[in-house]
Formats: sequence, C-alpha cells, structure tokens
Amino acid sequence: MTSLFITATGTNVGKTHTTLKLIEALASKGLKVGVYKPIETGVTHTAPDATILLEACQKVNEKFKDLKPLDITAYTFALPAAPFCADTEQTIKIEKIIEKYHALSLLCDILLVEGAGGLLVPITKHYTMIDLAKELDSKVLLVTPSRLGCINDTLLSMEALKSREIDFDWCVNLYEDKDSFKEVTQPYYDAVFEEWWSVEEAIDTFINTIE
Repeated sequence: MTSLFITATGTNVGKTHTTLKLIEALASKGLKVGVYKPIETGVTHTAPDATILLEACQKVNEKFKDLKPLDITAYTFALPAAPFCADTEQTIKIEKIIEKYHALSLLCDILLVEGAGGLLVPITKHYTMIDLAKELDSKVLLVTPSRLGCINDTLLSMEALKSREIDFDWCVNLYEDKDSFKEVTQPYYDAVFEEWWSVEEAIDTFINTIE
C-alpha cells in the first residue's frame, strides 16, 4: 500500500476537488483507492468533506461501502478553525490519527490522505500538518491556487517541504482568476519550473508517477 498526502497553500484552495479527481483517475487504472480525512473542522451534523470523499471512494472500492463518514476521520470539530483552536478540550491524540491511517490502509492499494488547511496548520501545540505528512512517510501533493499573489504562497510551501526533506509534487488548481493567471502568474512558473501542471489538465500524467 502506498499513500499520498494532499495539502495546499491554505484553506479553500482545492484539496477536496483535487482528491476527487485523483480517486477517479487512480480507479481508472485499476487501483483500489481509499480516502482518509484525519481532521475536519466546521462540522455541525455530518462532515461535509469526508462525506463527499467517502461517496466517491465507495463507487470504486467495495471495501469502503459499509463505512460512514466518521469512519474515515479521526476527529471532527464544530468550530471552523485550525484543529488546535477548534479542539477546545484538547482531545487530539496523534496516536489515534496514525492508528486509523494504518487501519484504512488495509482496505486499499493507495490511501489518499487529505489534510486541513496548509502545511503549518497546527494540530496540537507543537505538531502541524507537515509533521503528520512526514510521520506518515507519504509522498505529498501540494495544491496551489491560481489567484493573484499565489506565487509567494507556493514558494513558501515548497521551502517548508524541502526543509523537512519530504518528497512532493505540486499542481495549480485553475479555479480562480483563471484568465488573469496566464498573464500575472504563469510567466514566472514557465520561466522557473521545467514542468508544472494543473489539476484540470494533467492529473493522469501525475498518477503514472505514483502507481
């Protein structure tokens, strides 16, 4: 079993959108795909992201068919905030997150782990999302936005991953300022990076590198 940790430069960048695309693409290659949303905040009744991910996964992996959204999460909190802040009772145990990861890993060929927010979002006082990705020893996919100002966020996230010696790839989610992206951002990416790709255009090429 392999795993892929999907993160982003921040919140509302497109992690879930990208993960759904990955489920479809990987399943088309004959892989049994699993999903895991370790922590979801802003949950009142049901976990919306976990629900969407699980429904997509159940269509391609029968071993997930009897699971409920809470089965693919370790913690949910009502407050829409960073896990450390949302966890007002300080209940999060990293061991529980790791244990559920290993349990879900037994049900699939590749487990897609969707983080919360960006890489340095705190899970506990001294443990962040990037620490979790490192501990899981997962390849990381960094999803970046296409809006004005995204270059700085992208480069900072890359520096964080490199500093932890984490294997990663990155892509752009062309959902915002798509037209202006070609003029205000893409010239830099074209000049600096030999290869970069968008979720919408090259996800099939990417999955060939992780099979």
